[in-house]
This record gives sequence, structure tokens and C-alpha cells, in this order.
Amino acid sequence: MTKFMLSAALAAVFAFGADIDVNGAFAKATPPNAQNSAAFMTITNNTDQNISLVSASNSVSKFTELHTHVSENGMKKMIQIPQIDIPAKSSVELKPGGLHIMMIGLSKAVNPGDKVDLTLNFSNGKSIDLKGVEAKKLQPMKK
Repeated sequence: MTKFMLSAALAAVFAFGADIDVNGAFAKATPPNAQNSAAFMTITNNTDQNISLVSASNSVSKFTELHTHVSENGMKKMIQIPQIDIPAKSSVELKPGGLHIMMIGLSKAVNPGDKVDLTLNFSNGKSIDLKGVEAKKLQPMKK
């Protein structure tokens, strides 16, 4: 009986987590005195319903915003957006130069190898806690 209950509990955990998968999460390491960083990942929506990432929080900054880059008059600039849509049965990649989670007002520099905790909040009411997301040094983007 105990074995059955343990199996049922594990199945429930995997079923709950299967709606949304997050893979390849990492944070951007920063130079000394930087005020902001960013987090990147691939989010997969395994459900039959469209969902959105509507907010996030983190362990290293005062504020967390959802951002993208847009081209305006030949210049690429970053803007805050209200949500990141993840269509049913598909994935969205958060990456440098595109969609990302902005961490604003860092409490300290984020060095390569440092760990950041993130919480992602979705429009379907679910939240995912990502513990110990590793910071990586990014190569400058080519123009």
C-alpha cells in the first residue's frame, strides 16, 4: 500500500510539472558595478491552451521585468512588455538580443558561476521556481 501511495504521489508531481517545461536556463554574468542583468531559457507549453509568462522575480535584484528588443530607425533597443506568449504545444526561446527576463537594480555583481533563484508566473495560475540558475559570461553581440 505504501509503495502504491508513493508511486501515485510521484505521478502527481510529474503530471503537475508536465504542463510547462523550462530548459537551458542561465543568467548573464555582469561586470563590476553593473546595475542590471538578464535571464534566458526555453519555455515549452505542453498544454492545449495558449499561456503567457506574466511576471517573474529573482534573488539578486530589486525589480524583474519581461523584455524584448525592437528595431527602431535602424537601432535596436530594449523595451518592457506585459507578457511573453507561449502558444499551445510549442516553445519560446528567451535569448540575448530577443525575449528575456531583465533583473534591474542588482544587489551585487553577478559573477560567472554564481547562482540565481528565479520564479516564473504564468497566466494559467502556475508558478515555477528555478533554484540555482548558473550565471555565464556572454560574448558581446556582433553588429
